[in-house]
Amino acid sequence: MSKVSYRPSKILIADDSPADRLILQSMLQRLGYVVVLAEDGVQAVEKFLSEKPEFVFLDVIMPNMDGVETAIQIKEKAGDDFIPVIYLTSLADAPSLARCLSAGGDDFLSKPYNPIVIEAKIKAFSRMREMNQTLALQKNLIEKNNRHLIQEQNVAKQVFDKIAHAGSLKLPIIRYYMSALAVFNGDVLLADVSPTGSLMVLLGDFTGHGLPAAIGSMPLASIFYGMVNKGFGMSEILREINNRLNQTLPMGLFCCATCFDISFRKQRVLVWSGGLPDSAIYRGATRTFERITSKNLPLAILANRDFKAEPVRFELSAGDHILLWSDGIQEARDRQGKMFGEQRLTSILERGLEASAVFDDIIGEVQAHIGEGERDDDVSLVDITFPDAELGAQMEKKGSKGRGCLQDWSLNFRLESSSLRVFDPMPLLLHITSEVPGLRQSNSLLFTVLSELFNNAVEHGVLGLQSSIKQSAAGFSEYYRLRKEGLENLPLGSWVMLEFEHGVKHNGGLLTIRVRDSGDGFHPTNKTTSGDTQHVYHGRGLTLLRTMCESLVITPPGNCVEAQFRWLHEE
Repeated sequence: MSKVSYRPSKILIADDSPADRLILQSMLQRLGYVVVLAEDGVQAVEKFLSEKPEFVFLDVIMPNMDGVETAIQIKEKAGDDFIPVIYLTSLADAPSLARCLSAGGDDFLSKPYNPIVIEAKIKAFSRMREMNQTLALQKNLIEKNNRHLIQEQNVAKQVFDKIAHAGSLKLPIIRYYMSALAVFNGDVLLADVSPTGSLMVLLGDFTGHGLPAAIGSMPLASIFYGMVNKGFGMSEILREINNRLNQTLPMGLFCCATCFDISFRKQRVLVWSGGLPDSAIYRGATRTFERITSKNLPLAILANRDFKAEPVRFELSAGDHILLWSDGIQEARDRQGKMFGEQRLTSILERGLEASAVFDDIIGEVQAHIGEGERDDDVSLVDITFPDAELGAQMEKKGSKGRGCLQDWSLNFRLESSSLRVFDPMPLLLHITSEVPGLRQSNSLLFTVLSELFNNAVEHGVLGLQSSIKQSAAGFSEYYRLRKEGLENLPLGSWVMLEFEHGVKHNGGLLTIRVRDSGDGFHPTNKTTSGDTQHVYHGRGLTLLRTMCESLVITPPGNCVEAQFRWLHEE
């Protein structure tokens, strides 16, 4: 923004004395200014509107309209533009001078006039006018940028609202209050019922407000609703959210969060909390609160290898409530800057009130504390009622068991020789099986099972390689040289078939994997069953599979292997 350079070029003189007008006019013209003359207040206002001077000298006592009224009208018509008004007066009493200044005048010039004083006052007010114009330009620029920023936030909020739909927030057991500091809230509340009938709730508090919060809120909401609808467990959802936020958010931007997985059938809640204040379970039978302490770092701070997503379990009974809040509650400030504080919140929780009264008291006292002061953080409070058995069953029905994820299915996948040479089927197969939530949480185990079965079929079945080659480091090198050479020269008609059958059980599911190949078959070694495996470097794969799978059957002559992999629902 360019700096304003200002020197007044036109000055208005309003005085009913011709002699005084002429004296002042001569002085100002010698200083290089254009002078506009007026004989009274009415004419001065007219000349101000038509000539638009940058400086005004007003006699206090004039016919038709005195200098005080004239100054009021000139200041009003000038609007935001700073027009210095200097009174020409011989008044000496303080009340009269004060009245002139309160009417909008900026200074006095006593008669008789001193040219040195006149020039000094003009220069001083010129600097003030220059500063005023600079501030006006900056104000206009700030207002323009602010309008643009609000527009961007409104667009971001419209996009977010479509991603983070109401979900299950309208359920009768959920009550919440969210007061946003900016157009786009730094606090995020998400809730939905999973296909298993559990209610998943997440309250997040991003660092910052507006667009910085939107950067993280959108992927968080997208992952949460997408994975809850497919039936993934809370730990899996949190790990996925943390991984995405850790990879995408800039340094210093993270999300404090508390997540609840409430099972009406099992009468329990799983809780994970990172960075938010303590939440609490209200025990309806005793009207007491059990505090749940945050024991983890916020989302996006740690890479997934260090991220801990293990929840804590609490038993629930009908009439219990779960209460959670953001730090905007404790940090709400009054006009003097004093925070609401943890002690006041604790005193409300310890009053032994009904749960609904606790919610109302917290909101009421926080609002009263803030009063007309400016808020400096978002304020969020959530109350979830654990229902009786009948209402809980209705909540579970909203889950729709088959919604959004694979249940019972089968798949046959055959790789011909042209694909066997170059294609690794593991990523594709894991992508398919990960559509079953319970299988995804066992991805690392399943990868080992599938890899071992597939490689056995390729290496021992199709290529006919012997594990005994891998007796030493040199043997390993020779083995994989032969593998590479065999795949490059794989004859037409070679194939591997992978057959999958999956069924959902009441507490999990069972995946049956059957691998066939076009080879002559192979005879698994028995060396690893002797108990002394310290110096055996081959034949361990099948033993490993037997520890991971519920059953493993090799059909003679060895070119058909069937494994059953069982998974259980996350408690």
